Amino acid sequence: MLDSDTETAVTSEDEDAKNYKLDRRTVASVLYAVEIDDRDRLIELMEPLHAADIADLLEQINAYDRSRLIRLYDMEFDGEILSELDESIREEVIAVLTPQVLSQAVRELDSDDVVDLIEDLEDHQQEAILEVLEDADRVAVEQSLSWPEYSAGRLMQREVVKAPEHWTVGQAIDYLRATPEEDLPAQFYHIVMVDPRFHPVGNVTLGKLMRSKRATMLKDILEDTFQIIPVMQDEGDVAYAFNQYHLISAPVVDDEGRLIGMITIDDAMAVLDEEHEEDILRLAGVGESSLSDRVIETTKQRLPWLAVNLLTAIAASMVISQFEVAIAQIVALAVLMPIVASMGGNAGTQSLTVAVRAIATKDLTGSNVWRVIRRECLVGLINGAIFAVVMGIVGVIWFGSPALGYVIASAMVINMVVAGFAGTGIPILLERIGIDPALASGAFVTTVTDVVGFFAFLGLAAAVLL
Repeated sequence: MLDSDTETAVTSEDEDAKNYKLDRRTVASVLYAVEIDDRDRLIELMEPLHAADIADLLEQINAYDRSRLIRLYDMEFDGEILSELDESIREEVIAVLTPQVLSQAVRELDSDDVVDLIEDLEDHQQEAILEVLEDADRVAVEQSLSWPEYSAGRLMQREVVKAPEHWTVGQAIDYLRATPEEDLPAQFYHIVMVDPRFHPVGNVTLGKLMRSKRATMLKDILEDTFQIIPVMQDEGDVAYAFNQYHLISAPVVDDEGRLIGMITIDDAMAVLDEEHEEDILRLAGVGESSLSDRVIETTKQRLPWLAVNLLTAIAASMVISQFEVAIAQIVALAVLMPIVASMGGNAGTQSLTVAVRAIATKDLTGSNVWRVIRRECLVGLINGAIFAVVMGIVGVIWFGSPALGYVIASAMVINMVVAGFAGTGIPILLERIGIDPALASGAFVTTVTDVVGFFAFLGLAAAVLL
């Protein structure tokens, strides 16, 4: 039972949550303000919204309303909104913004956010954004763009708070207070200690800095966990390191080990989320897509893998055609054979999903691959045996044929074991030969379970029942 003060606090929190939630009513109110050209009302409605909510709003409405909203919102447009926008409409939004608004918006961003913003834009749009930056910021962004895509160099921000090894806590605090706000990162969690050659040697958290006495040497309060990120390291490996070692931020070094940037946890986790989302989409054969994509773009993305699925379906049909006589004589085979293939397909998808996820998180390695394959095959054997008994009984009761029950039971066990093996083995094999297992495994696993399921069931039926 809550007391009155607690109830008031909870109610207040609920009301605040409602105020910041982008619901249908808010969207309708915003569109109405745009329709009647009421800028004051639009600003009033948008003010409580987070930049991510405004980005969601822009993605939900059509291109015509989006353009009118941006023009009416004008100088209130924040740079963080651009960072949160889906890439599919980012170019469109930038094209609508006036040079003055774009200049103000971009200057508010850290260098890593600017790089993320412009790396996928057309050359003329990249140049338009680079031109509005200060000279130092432009150089930093251009240097980051010179690193390969999906590398730590693209992910890092150039703004780093650093201090020499011999400094004390007091010197570090005085330095932070004396440094102009625009020369510091918008958010930072560590001070990076560097040696005379500018090599990072450790991190000092802001929490320890504030708790320590001024005379304390920074080198005496270094963090125990310290990871250095090579500038050429793949961003997926960077995200893995952050997740594995519970990092908050990590310094980035060049080929000579000199400090050139910093990666923070928000950027690393964004990469991790993107990779998880990409894996999910690729498992379904839809690639990188968005609700904002146009019909023709979505069609082009999905068509190739639908074509692959058509070919695999033809392969399975060819197996069925080899047993036309058996199917013609025993109609029950046509009724029951989809069950065998379907169960195998579902079992294979389960193993496949586990395997692809384990590969992505580096939990599935050469040292445990055979143990995992054996486990999946054993799981398939046990599940297959259980459902084999069920389908054997169904075959006897439904069609009055013990032999038919034996056939479907045996085929079920065979296909479930094969599904466990294929669902784990195929993504591992594809990963070994350099093909993304999330993208290609589904079609191959489905083909294997369909072909084996039909062949085992119809082959046994032809041998036993005819």
